[in-house]
Amino acid sequence: MQRHSIKARPDWESKLEAAGVTFHTHDDGSPYWREDAYYAFGAAEIERIERAAAELQAMCLKAVEHVLDKGRFREYGIPAWMEPVIRESWDRDEVGLYGRFDLACDGQGFPRLLEYNADTPTSLVEAAVAQWYWLEERFPGRDQFNSLHERLIAAWKRAQDFLPAGTLYFLHQDTLEDQQTVAYLRDTADQAGLSTVQMLVEDLGWDEAKGGFCDLDERPVRSAFKLYPWEFMVKDAFGAQLARQPRPCTFLEPAWKMLLSNKALLAILWELFPGSPYLLPAYLDGPRDMANYVRKPILAREGANVEIHSGGQVFAGKTMDCYGAEGSVYQALAPIPAFDGFQPVLGAWIVDGEPAGMGIREARGPITDNGSSFVPHLIEG
Repeated sequence: MQRHSIKARPDWESKLEAAGVTFHTHDDGSPYWREDAYYAFGAAEIERIERAAAELQAMCLKAVEHVLDKGRFREYGIPAWMEPVIRESWDRDEVGLYGRFDLACDGQGFPRLLEYNADTPTSLVEAAVAQWYWLEERFPGRDQFNSLHERLIAAWKRAQDFLPAGTLYFLHQDTLEDQQTVAYLRDTADQAGLSTVQMLVEDLGWDEAKGGFCDLDERPVRSAFKLYPWEFMVKDAFGAQLARQPRPCTFLEPAWKMLLSNKALLAILWELFPGSPYLLPAYLDGPRDMANYVRKPILAREGANVEIHSGGQVFAGKTMDCYGAEGSVYQALAPIPAFDGFQPVLGAWIVDGEPAGMGIREARGPITDNGSSFVPHLIEG
């Protein structure tokens, strides 16, 4: 695992925009997409990362079964009325379309799980499309850990077994990154043969007379992919309708993903698989005997409200008032090596339960947040 500097491609901005990444530069002018660097891995390293993702996914599914069997929803901050919805989606084997394991890795030992972005992971277009086009142009004939596009199409084909007939809606918030991520996912669904429509999640309404969700033209919405967190949905005005029977709408990601997208999962995993080389010690009741640890809200995104306790000092990330009320998890601090002053986090992608690729984000500091950068990768040898 090495970081290499490289000269930027001519007109790289327009090439990224053509690939669907128009958000390649942060508002402050710093690069989100790093055109001046890449990470190189040996084949054996990629095999370790892929094996880690597969074993972590298997452990996560066992954790879901455990939470369902023991009824441990309160530790997740999940309202009681959502429990039947979660159980039903699990019992129906609804496809978990995709997710991203964030891993700490030094290129030598086992990759260690930092968290699982299992509900609304982003950086997908960059990982699936943009870095592949980059590879073909800069290093033709070389390989990359990346089968995301093909696996997504296959996953949509399997999802048709439980999706209601008719149009599949693709819902997103009003941000450029979310819009383009959903547009890409919609394209893979189109290629799988589904009929699709894209719209803002705020345009999803409720028709009480018909007992179902609807769009702005009052057409029924019976199935939808949403790039919108489940924990937001249950608190929204129409949230309670999610528990109505018969089910008014089938959503992807499915409701059982609530048990994986919540950082309480980290403590459950350590309880079930103590000492696993892929896990870090993690607890819900405090740091216990850990001197160096990270406190993370169980429901938070982009590094918000994270505190790193190391060597008697505290390093805090940005604060957002919408996170933290549900509680925190305390996870052992994982050493992340610095490459040219940057600390990379490896995003190992899962599609329909199987490892499917990797994307790398790096930051100048120890917290990967929305100011981090995406860096492409390749396999050497």
